[in-house]
Amino acid sequence: MASLLSTNILKPNITKACSLSSSSTTTISPSETLDQKFGRKGIKFSDSGDVELTVRNGSSLRLRIADGHVASYRPKVFWKDDGFEEVLYTVGGGGGARGGIGLVMYDNDVSGPNSKASPLITSEWSVKDVDSDSIDALQVELSSTNGTLDMTYVVSLYPLSMATAVIVKNNGRKAVNLTGAILSHFKFKRRSGTAIQGLRACSYCTHPPLSSPFELLSPSEAMKSEEPGWFSFGWEPEKKPGLWTVQDVPITILRHKLSRVYSAPPLERSKHFHNTAPSKYETLDQGRELFFRVIRIGFEDIYVSSPGSLSQKYGNDYFICTGPASMLVPVVVNPGEEWRGAQVIEHDNL
Repeated sequence: MASLLSTNILKPNITKACSLSSSSTTTISPSETLDQKFGRKGIKFSDSGDVELTVRNGSSLRLRIADGHVASYRPKVFWKDDGFEEVLYTVGGGGGARGGIGLVMYDNDVSGPNSKASPLITSEWSVKDVDSDSIDALQVELSSTNGTLDMTYVVSLYPLSMATAVIVKNNGRKAVNLTGAILSHFKFKRRSGTAIQGLRACSYCTHPPLSSPFELLSPSEAMKSEEPGWFSFGWEPEKKPGLWTVQDVPITILRHKLSRVYSAPPLERSKHFHNTAPSKYETLDQGRELFFRVIRIGFEDIYVSSPGSLSQKYGNDYFICTGPASMLVPVVVNPGEEWRGAQVIEHDNL
């Protein structure tokens, strides 16, 4: 299988397809449940269509198989016995849950100037395989087919990190142009104590998110301007879409509403030397005194948004949406090739 335990799946490049993509999805007889077929220590399938992974130190995540939605990630972040904290902001339950971590991919039809991108079908995943290294590293591999594209989605859990990775293989006769992202909704205790660091000197522009079934804010809601309110010292309105600027501060406060893409401007990418988005950055939760490092692999951009006062529509907790993306310039996957992208969330809170 495509093992993250050996980190092979995390190679951020386009390669010629290998035997990995040609392996078929394991079929299950009607009388055999997923847990009977794939369950093992630390990997538990439920009748509701979820699978829960739990490693030796108690860190866990919950994955909804049908659409590949990670609804919960609870790592051990304190040494006390009950030192687990939920990292993800998720609302609703079952098949209607939103937030969490979701993969969204679009196939951009470039056949005409008026054509629009059509979303890949990523709501019909099935279990392909599982893997483990004792109970310190656990992995579930899902697969899906959309037209001439074979897709593999791998979710892995470790004591101090988790990873989500996607492989797209093009079995067709013509190239495909993909835009996509792995978007994570991080939970924060207080709006006033929410920030990220690590994006200093990176170019960014105001940009809407990719629409997805997991979104908490639609693209139009994310882009809607908002008055800062009282005592908003140092607040500046967001730039108009398409205007690029460079981050000049080490920490980005996410108290107010924004929706940005951090990346190299598309026109600069043809230059021999140009600045790219950093490969990693950190979320800072001052209220819980926690931070999490987000690592980008394969994708070219970083998406960041904060809801401002719109967070109140879901409750008292605050959240942001962020993750690796390729939104500005499509990824081209030629016939017979495959593309890989991934996100890793890790921490040193213990």
